[in-house]
Amino acid sequence: MVAQNPLRYRALPVSVVKQFTFDAAHRLEAYEGKCAQLHGHTYRLEVEIKGHPDPRGLVIDFNEIKALVERVVLERFDHRYLNDEVPFNTTAENLVVFLYEELAKALRQTPRATDVNLERVRLWETPTSYAEVQREDIIRRETE
Repeated sequence: MVAQNPLRYRALPVSVVKQFTFDAAHRLEAYEGKCAQLHGHTYRLEVEIKGHPDPRGLVIDFNEIKALVERVVLERFDHRYLNDEVPFNTTAENLVVFLYEELAKALRQTPRATDVNLERVRLWETPTSYAEVQREDIIRRETE
């Protein structure tokens, strides 16, 4: 049984990060170069959720993150043609903002929404190239 006395570690916010992969095809519009042609990627998605640990010492269960990402991202985009799935040019930059917004909205609808925040989403398009959005940038945009 977990002791009910407060842990000093609960005073510090902690980031929990989980990675996922999915395969998808796309082509870039208004682009000159190879990526204007139909091609595919094994995308790697990195999701960071930040909050204070609960009395058990958990910020959020990794299985909760997995279920969220499977529902919001993987079911919709894995083994799909991205250009048919979204109404914008499928650059890594556009996709990562969209994924951040969709994941943040879904996270707010969970019971833990008051205790945690979606801190960062990073979308790797290749093993050496990624685009990322951080919560502070979203907040800054909303207050401008």
